[in-house]
Order: sequence, then C-alpha cells, then structure tokens
Amino acid sequence: MSTAKTIRWGILATGGIAKTFTKDLLVDPTTRGVKHVKHSVVAAASSSSKSRAEQFLKDVGAPSDAKPYGSYEELVKDSNIDIIYIATPHSHHYQNARLCLEAGKNVLCEKAFTVNAEQARELAKKAKEKDLFLMEAVWTRYFPLSIYVRDLITSGKIGPIARVLADNSMATDPEDAFSDGKHRLVNPDLAGGALLDLGIYSLTWVFQTLYHTQPAESRQPPKVLAALKTYGPTKAADEASTIVLSFPRSDEAGGEAHAVATTSLRVATTPGGKADAPGIRIQGPKGEIQVFPPAFRPTHTRLILKDGTVEDKDWPQPGPGEGSGWYNGFGGGKNAEGEGHGMFWEADEAATALVEGRKEGKYEGLDESILIMEVMDEVRKQGGLTYPEKIETIKYPTQL
Repeated sequence: MSTAKTIRWGILATGGIAKTFTKDLLVDPTTRGVKHVKHSVVAAASSSSKSRAEQFLKDVGAPSDAKPYGSYEELVKDSNIDIIYIATPHSHHYQNARLCLEAGKNVLCEKAFTVNAEQARELAKKAKEKDLFLMEAVWTRYFPLSIYVRDLITSGKIGPIARVLADNSMATDPEDAFSDGKHRLVNPDLAGGALLDLGIYSLTWVFQTLYHTQPAESRQPPKVLAALKTYGPTKAADEASTIVLSFPRSDEAGGEAHAVATTSLRVATTPGGKADAPGIRIQGPKGEIQVFPPAFRPTHTRLILKDGTVEDKDWPQPGPGEGSGWYNGFGGGKNAEGEGHGMFWEADEAATALVEGRKEGKYEGLDESILIMEVMDEVRKQGGLTYPEKIETIKYPTQL
C-alpha cells in the first residue's frame, strides 16, 4: 500500500478566504475518502506585518514550526514550499502570481483569476516557460456535486443541453453596507463589482455544464451579448450584469445552445437567505438539472425528467464530524460542527496534479480560465467598465 504524498503549502495573504481555505486544508483527507495525498502548511505571509502572519497560523491550527513572514517576497523564497495559495483580491492576482512564478513556485490562485484576459495569458505563458503548475481556484468545480452534474450531462440523461440559466446574486444594500466605497465589491481599485466577484460563479456553471462537457477538440467560444448596470456612488464598478451567451455546436451535438448568466449586488438569487428555488437550471429535451443556492457552495440538486421522475440529492460537506469541536465557515457564517467548507477539494486536485506531474487543473485548464476572462472582458467592454491602469496592466512589477 503506497503512502500518501505530503504537499507543503505556503499561504499568501491572511484574510477571511485564506483562513477558510487553510482550515479546510488541514483537515485529514481520509475524512473525505482521499488517501493518496496529504497537506501541510509550512508558511504564511501577511503584507502588513509578521505578527499578523503569526496570529493567522495560530488561528488556523497550523503546525508549530510553520514560518510567518511579513512580506510576500520573503514567502516565495522559502525552499520548503511546494505550492503557494494566493488569497488576495483579484486586483492583485497578476502581480502576486507573477511574483510566485518568477520565484519558481507552483500556484493555486483565487478566482477571478486576474482582472483581464491579457493578464491571464501572461501568467499561463510564464508558468509554461518555468514548467510550473498554475490553476485558478474555482473551488466549486471540484465538488462531488459538480462532478455528478457534469456526469449526468455527458451520460445523455436529459439529452443535449439546450439552455442554462445561472444566477449568483445577493441583496447587500451596497450604499449602506459599503458606504465608504472601499469594500472589494464596489472599490474600483480592487476591481470591484458584481461581475468579477459574484458573476464568475454564474459563468462557472455555464461553462462547466455547456462548454467543458463538450469534446475538447470541437468546443468553441461563445458569442456574448451583455448589459451592465454601473454602481452609482463609485461609478467604476458594476452593481448588476446580465450576460447572454450563444455556444456554437454541430447539429449532431444538438446545435446552437444558449445560456443566461446573471449577477447583482442589490437583489438576491433567493430572498431572505432561503435556498428554496434553483439558482442554476440546466435544460435539455429530456428534462433538467437544478442546482440550489448558493451557486458557489451548493449542497442540493434535483433531476426532473420529462416523464415526471424527480430525483433529489443532498451533498453535505465532509469534515472531522460532530463531536470534533472543529468549526469552519466564511464571512461571519459558521458551518455545523465538524463540517468542512469545501475548499479542500480544489487543494486535493492541485496536490494530485503535482504528484502526477500535471501543470494545470483537471476540471478547468488554463485555456478555459483565459476564455472566461475574455468573456468578462467583453462584458465590461459592452458595459463601458474599465479599472485603473495599475490593476489592468501586465507590466511587472507594478506597485499596487
């Protein structure tokens, strides 16, 4: 019996998403049936202070010998690190990922991958040049639930997909919740807006169901028609975006397929935090697959067939379990005792890729990440939304 390979992680940034990811990362993988890889956190860095990195490592329960750093430049020089997880705002992803890649480090970078497609292409080019692993951390793609949905589609159970409707929206009352204009959802200096932060999940569901399930050799980029509503107070972020996508396909594969991806800061997918209506509907001539909110962390699906058959499935997140005294969550929310958040699945994939010698993710390669960035570029172009040059540039290094 082969022993599990331990992958040594460095954590770049110490905010909320980094904490959630790292706590999940340190859960015993056998609790989710993973036996070929294990994870260890060997270092973390805060751009503000070493003491903040020290506190972060304590908060997540990292090993006592994990090293805290007060700068990202120190982190990337640590020879004990196999891969770095980047948890900064997407406005900073290009600069941070370039720093890691230039230092010879493999990278798992939070979504949205970059601010624009040109930056994404540059990162992919650099990773190839350095022979390094690079993956966008679209965690939802690696859920067993998502794999099940894609398998249902490729099985032909509902026929060739004709239409996908996908929404990821939340009613935040932005003028009140983000009154100073500095929050990442509305701040142009952080590439703020619904599109890159929330809409990426709507597009994730469209692409993983309607594009990724097609044969790689025949799938084609979609045509894009978009409407974008600018957020009034800052006038440099979107508060809502609606995207209509048309995917070319051969007649044998079902012909042209359509998708509508929507996102908003002002209205919710399901009001009152209820998950009683599907946020994603994947429709074919023989039925449809429904995925219930939130789009980024769904735990329930429903298959409805033309003959009236209905199949509901729950997809609870594994973890240490009840009685463990262990908790995780995000954004002030807390999951049930012992229940993981679901970020370990993407970490398992990155670790597996390193063990196998792969240079990109299995369920979303770099070409697909770049294509989705191209779609978001086109949405912004049609909506007249640009961000400050310092966060749109491919010039490296650029001080942010």
